[in-house]
Order: sequence, then C-alpha cells, then structure tokens
Amino acid sequence: MRTITAQALLLLYCFLTVLLVPADTELVVAFLVSLICVSAAGLKLPGRTVAAVMLFFLIAACFCPKLLFFSPVMLYSILECKKYMLGVLLGVLCVFFYAKNETGIFMILLFGCVFAGLLSYQNEKYRALDEMYRRTRDDGRELNILLEERNKDLLKRQDDEIYTAKLKERNRIAREIHDHVGHMLSRAILMTGALKAVNQNEGMKEPLNQLEDTLNTAMTNVRESVHDLHDDSVNLGEVLLELAKEYTFCRAELTYDMGYVLSKEVKYGFIAIVKEALNNVSKHSNASRVEIVAREHPGLYQLIIEDNGTEKGKQSAGADGIGIRNMKDRVRAMGGSIQISRERGFRIYISVPKKEE
Repeated sequence: MRTITAQALLLLYCFLTVLLVPADTELVVAFLVSLICVSAAGLKLPGRTVAAVMLFFLIAACFCPKLLFFSPVMLYSILECKKYMLGVLLGVLCVFFYAKNETGIFMILLFGCVFAGLLSYQNEKYRALDEMYRRTRDDGRELNILLEERNKDLLKRQDDEIYTAKLKERNRIAREIHDHVGHMLSRAILMTGALKAVNQNEGMKEPLNQLEDTLNTAMTNVRESVHDLHDDSVNLGEVLLELAKEYTFCRAELTYDMGYVLSKEVKYGFIAIVKEALNNVSKHSNASRVEIVAREHPGLYQLIIEDNGTEKGKQSAGADGIGIRNMKDRVRAMGGSIQISRERGFRIYISVPKKEE
C-alpha cells in the first residue's frame, strides 16, 4: 500500500513537470509506456523479467527523450527492485538530454529523483521495522505457546503427584485399619468365643451371642472397607509401567493416556489382560518389541497390545489358547469388544465403553 501511494505521488509530480512543455503524441506515448513499465515493475515478477522491463524503458528513452519526464517514478521502481546500476543509467540519460539545454526541466527532474530516493529509503526502513515487529510478535507467540505447554505439563505433573499421594494415603489407611482395628476385632471375637465356652450362666448366653454377631458384622465391614480402599489405591498407570519395566523377554513400551477415575473392573481387567498378553508373547512369539497403549476417549477405554513377531512365531501359537479365551471373557464381562489381528505382528485391540454412573 505504501509503494502504491508513493508511486501515485511521484506520478502526480511527473504530470506537473509535463505541464511545462506542450502536449503532443510523443508525450502521450511516453506516459503510456512509463505507466506500463511502472505497473510491470510493481507486479510480483521474477527479477530478470523486472530488469528486462526497466532496461526496455531506458532503451526506449534513448529514442523518445520525453520518457525521462517520468524518470522520478521509474527511479522509485528501480530502487524498490534494487537494480541500482539501471538507476545510474537513468541518471546518465537525464544528464545527457536535459542538463545543458533544459536546465530548468533538469532541476525539476533532479528534485523529483531525490524525492523518489527519499521515499524508497523511508519505505525500506518501514519494511525493516515491520519485519522486526513481525519477528518479535511471532517470537512472543511462540514463547507464550511454550509457556502454556510448560504450565500444562506442570499442572499435569502436579495432578499426578496429588493423585499418587492420595493413593498412597488410602493404602496407608487401609493397612492401618487392617493391622490395628482388624486385629483388635479378631481378638475380641476370640475372647467372646472363649467366654461363651466357659459361661455357665444361662442369662449371659443371649448377650454373648449378640456380642459375637456384632463383632462379626463389624469385622466384615472392616474387611470390605479395607478391600475398597486398597482397590481405589491401585494406580493403573504405575502398575502397567512396572509390568513393562519388569518384562525381560523383549523391549516393552507403554503409552498411557487415561484419567484418574477408573472403575475397579477396568483397572484389574486391563492389568490381567496385559499380564496375559505379555506372557503369550514370551511363550509363542519371537518378537523384539511390544507396544502397550492404554488410552481414554470420551465414551470408551482403549487398550492395544501389539508385537512385531514374525510369521513363524505366530504360527507356533496355533489357535486361540486359554490365555486368549480368558481375555475375551474378561472383555465380555466388562461389556467391551476385542479384535485380534495376526498381520504384520500379533495385535490385540480392546475397547470398553464407559458406564454411566
């Protein structure tokens, strides 16, 4: 936009210069040729094409000197395209045709060329500043994106640490209940049984029976609570990562992208399936790599286990064995689906829909 404005100003200046001489056909032709050359120089053409257009203008000026009345706007186009040698040739032509005979016209053209040079210089400075601004803006955006990603990573890590701490605390509470409250209740039940055995008072039999029933009920509730706390304290991601690390038959890689709130059925089902799958790989495959992917989607849980075993290793597995049937039974119990592929390695694809609470 700045280039078009500058060319329009210089073209207007050239028209004022043209008013100093009588209008004729040669002047009209000079205006049209200059306008075509300036327009061609303003297009996004290859450098050689632009240089050819400008050189054509200079050659035409040798035969039609009135083209030099539009030398300021043409000089601006030359400087914009950084064809400085052609600008020097344009100045030589102006001196040759107007410096001696038409001193007044030469001075007007000289002032116009100086004005064109200043406009080109200012435009170049503006482009440099604009480029610096764009680069700074882009760097700022990239830095903001990087900071946002780091903040997300920090928040996720913080959530993971909080979740791990909660699981450890639940495990500790379950252990404390089991070791202390459970043992005391067991002792109380044994003492109640001993009292019933040595009791000779008929009036104490019913109270002792009620006491024993109450203690047994309390013991059952404590055991259920301990089991629930222990099930909630199981971190599926940590368990799967530990299984992958401890697997020594070949290299095992885990990709885990699941949330924190998972049902006990999904946790223990996925753990059992991964154990069975890794065991099958070590028994029936000569794979060198196993990939485990556990991912949560908006409506389902996904588990993918695949290896790169060769055809010979797959054939040794034969038909579906007990391990595969157990996997299918577990997936069916969770209401999911399982697909097994034997192309390019052994691949197990499991999807389990989320159950509405």
